[in-house]
Amino acid sequence: MESNRIDANVSVFRSLDWVTIILYVLLVSAGAVSIYAASYDFDNASMFDFQEFSGKQFLWIGLSLVIGFVILLLDYRMYEAYAYPIYGFVVLVLIATIFLAPDIKGSRSWLVFGPVSLQPAEFGKFATALALAKLFDSYNFTLNAKISNYFRALILIFLPICLILLQKETGSALVYTSLVFVLYREGMSGLVLFSVFCAVLYFVVAVKFVDPLVIGMPVGEFSVFVLIMVIFSAMLLFYCKDFIIGRNVTIGFIFSAIVVGILSSCGVEVNGLAYFISILVLAVAYTLIAMFRHRIQKFLITVSFVAVSVLFLFSVNYVFGNVLEPHQQLRIKVALGIEEDLRGAGYNVNQSKIAIGSGGLTGKGFLNGTQTKLKYVPEQHTDFIFCTIGEEEGFVGSATVLVLFLGLILRLIYVAERQRTPFGRVYAYCVVSFLIFHLCINIGMVIGLCPVIGIPLPFFSYGGSALWGFTILLFILLRIDASRKERRD
Repeated sequence: MESNRIDANVSVFRSLDWVTIILYVLLVSAGAVSIYAASYDFDNASMFDFQEFSGKQFLWIGLSLVIGFVILLLDYRMYEAYAYPIYGFVVLVLIATIFLAPDIKGSRSWLVFGPVSLQPAEFGKFATALALAKLFDSYNFTLNAKISNYFRALILIFLPICLILLQKETGSALVYTSLVFVLYREGMSGLVLFSVFCAVLYFVVAVKFVDPLVIGMPVGEFSVFVLIMVIFSAMLLFYCKDFIIGRNVTIGFIFSAIVVGILSSCGVEVNGLAYFISILVLAVAYTLIAMFRHRIQKFLITVSFVAVSVLFLFSVNYVFGNVLEPHQQLRIKVALGIEEDLRGAGYNVNQSKIAIGSGGLTGKGFLNGTQTKLKYVPEQHTDFIFCTIGEEEGFVGSATVLVLFLGLILRLIYVAERQRTPFGRVYAYCVVSFLIFHLCINIGMVIGLCPVIGIPLPFFSYGGSALWGFTILLFILLRIDASRKERRD
């Protein structure tokens, strides 16, 4: 029996995806070097000195490799068998964190054990990924088979989101929303992703463009109503594929717009909100009549999309002004360019952009960055680590890092598609979704395209929790993939 176990372990290591492991080692090593550059203060301390952030990060990396090695030694069936218990345990830890974690910068998301602090939200990712994969691997489970299957999947995703929000850790909670891409891969309608895109677009346009007024309403709200009308017509023409209904609704929108334009140019006061609501109600009523006549369900989906869009638009101002915290509102305003606040919420981003821009094509050289060395960029060894790369290594170094991440993401997608069971495939796409979300949002906030929400750059930002969390995510996938030939087709 002992011989069989040794043979099995040897077989696992032979079947490992070494390309992924090499990319992982390159990224974590580059991350530790970048942390040393970001925290270097001219004291000539060694990169491996445990008094330095880089030395501590190398310690986390060493422990991560030990964790990864242990994960590879475990039987892959254990991850399936204990997926739900692991998820349940992590949920209990997340609940306990709400009450036991100390208040750190307004957040209660870190459990402190003497000199060590851990963020359970980072470990919730692999637990949620395992539970979701287990659900999709259930006997005869198909996402579109019945509506209850959607609810089961969404409960697994949104339970940790709610618990992390109660810890006042919005950034970590938002990461879990990336799992919607996994649902899309497993059969969810593309309309859901389109709806999410439209919601973000409506929110940005309505919040950013307040002045001037157009037919008595803010230009942002006016623009969103126009977008809703355009989408309404497009869905009738291309989604419902009914040329006559789509043509008639489009002509009605254009004709009414011409009439309103003429009235406004003649000095007649037009109530813009009343106009848009009236014309949309008429268009919806006309579409519903067509639906009952032709029995086409897509008409109902289109009408529901329009109705929800209007309700969402009405809720934007309330949510922005009454639900979001003042600091969250300010970060969004800074990201959208509504306010600058270069000494407050916008300071980090402004200094980060200066640092990256000053790097030019090839950078200022290792340990020669002025913005980072003089500590102009706060949190430069954690969430803003990418600005150190941009300043010292320039466009070439930044592009190289992004190419490494792209290589890892493409490799993981390849690994996901070669899995022989829903469990392996869904888990792999969960890993990809988390990685892409972290990468896009972190880089986006460093260069000013996204609000600052405190999301680390995977394998680069300083800290043990994030590194361990991603290491566990990745090495469980490697273990599952290494045994794919033993699994059923």
